[in-house]
Amino acid sequence: MNKFDLSLYLVTDQSLSKGRSHEYIVEEAVKGGVTMVQLREKDISSREFYELAKALKLVLKPLNIPLIINDRLDIALAVDADGLHIGQSDLPYSIARKLLGKDKIIGLSVETIEQAREVNNVDVDYIGLSPVFSTNTKLDINTPLELSGIKEIAGFTKHKTVAIGGINSLNAESVIASGADGIAVVSAIVSQENPQEAAFNLKTIIRKAR
Repeated sequence: MNKFDLSLYLVTDQSLSKGRSHEYIVEEAVKGGVTMVQLREKDISSREFYELAKALKLVLKPLNIPLIINDRLDIALAVDADGLHIGQSDLPYSIARKLLGKDKIIGLSVETIEQAREVNNVDVDYIGLSPVFSTNTKLDINTPLELSGIKEIAGFTKHKTVAIGGINSLNAESVIASGADGIAVVSAIVSQENPQEAAFNLKTIIRKAR
């Protein structure tokens, strides 16, 4: 099992960053306490994705903050990222693991309690519980798990868990208290005027909830 800290997991979204660069958002967020960063961009070319991944790796590697690539195994391999995050309809986990190797972090999204049970014996490094609440950043998703779903999954899963979907400073405490190992956020950091302060406030909430 790879060692990493899921507590405050940033997911990028250029469309929500108010014209500021990925590098700026990520640098500021890490100063505030972000522990992992996932590069997730749906509407850019492969070349742009590759260049962004390279740039973020230069920012994060000296700080020992893992860079996770969403969906794109080719990009993860091309930049030697720390890991890959895949969904239920993406490349099968077994293939991703075979190609990436045992030392890389692989996360898998689960959208229902049944899916969480199905992957309990798969040796992914963590599962993303998605969505906890309704959100505008992901529209192609199942019914929200809500806090009750987080509690149920936390009660049986063998995996580390990071919860995503509509999480912000008002509900982060309840998500951690329900059993999630960490929270993944997009707009709660990316869209804020001061990403460093937003990250610091969330990290403080996480610490108090534990």
